[in-house]
Amino acid sequence: MEPFALKPLPGLVPLREAPLLVLVGLTGVGKSTLAEALGFPRLPDRRELVDRYVLPRYGASPPIPREERFRLTRRFREEFPGGVAEVLARGYAPRRPLLLFDGLRGEAEVAYALEHLPKARFVLLHAREGTRLKRLLARQDAFDRARVGPEEEARLKALAQGVLAEEELLEALALAPLEEVLAKLKIVAEEKKNYDPEGPLRLLSGHPRALVLDTEALSLEEEVQAVRRFLQEGLP
Repeated sequence: MEPFALKPLPGLVPLREAPLLVLVGLTGVGKSTLAEALGFPRLPDRRELVDRYVLPRYGASPPIPREERFRLTRRFREEFPGGVAEVLARGYAPRRPLLLFDGLRGEAEVAYALEHLPKARFVLLHAREGTRLKRLLARQDAFDRARVGPEEEARLKALAQGVLAEEELLEALALAPLEEVLAKLKIVAEEKKNYDPEGPLRLLSGHPRALVLDTEALSLEEEVQAVRRFLQEGLP
């Protein structure tokens, strides 16, 4: 059965009416790791929805560098301010007691989802930029690639001053060659520019349908336990 569609199909229900668990956070905060550990039935993730519904709109197809994806998803948000949340809210999927979606980014996407997905609950994961950079370097995902030319090195080093403390940059340089660190730093910096991490935190902190997790302070087991308690509590 098709796990996600933008039109009614036999056996599918509107996601606006479905109970969802939506993970929110930037690259490297631990969304995929938590999703895997929770083991809930999953919708196609953010990357799949962008590949299927956003990139073709602008004549692009994967794989493309991350900064190009950011440019095209930014263009998509200019047309559809809710971004990927609009794609999700227009979707249909098999009926399940709970479906997990990984994930949303940015204040506008979260605000749209809060309004248009009334049965959704949200888990916001956050971590410092230095931690996210080190996780990107460790995971060796081919998706995490960005073009870095010699002429960009000086600009990226300057950019790091607004993203990483000097000691964090030195730690990252100890983990991988300069070119790789710069490529991953570009992803972290571009993502922060496109999706202010403070926006979702403002919206979801203290919200009755949301749980906020500091993935630096918690183990994966503690995160899973916190999410399961959150789901068991039910809505007020």
